[in-house]
Amino acid sequence: MCRSIRTLRRADESASDEEVRAAALQFVRKISGYRQPSRANAPAFDLAVDEVAQAARVLLDSLHTPASR
Repeated sequence: MCRSIRTLRRADESASDEEVRAAALQFVRKISGYRQPSRANAPAFDLAVDEVAQAARVLLDSLHTPASR
């Protein structure tokens, strides 16, 4: 679906908050169809990005990754 979103789960390091937010932004852009929302839609768009980023962080922090590949 979102081919430009990079895999953020890595065994050697945690994804940065900036990486998680960028992935969330790409996801919300894809599903909303907006690259840049109108002023009227900006609050809903920004809230969705925040919530997706938060959910992604919870997921990444909960996953068990092997010590080595």
